[in-house]
Amino acid sequence: MEVKDSALKHGVRPEDIRHALVNVIIVHFFDDYRMVVGPARDGSLLEVAVNRSSEVIHAMPVRPKFLRRK
Repeated sequence: MEVKDSALKHGVRPEDIRHALVNVIIVHFFDDYRMVVGPARDGSLLEVAVNRSSEVIHAMPVRPKFLRRK
């Protein structure tokens, strides 16, 4: 899975993004991407967006709206 530059703009390291994707807690599905919530290596929760081409396009500390299950 390729991590695009846009996913790094909030300072999340690629290793933490990969860790969150391997340890998924919640997934929200949207038309063009899915938003995954999972832990970074230090246990803090991240939101990670993956597009239909399996590219990681966004990552940052999780916002409350993504902690709710739909």
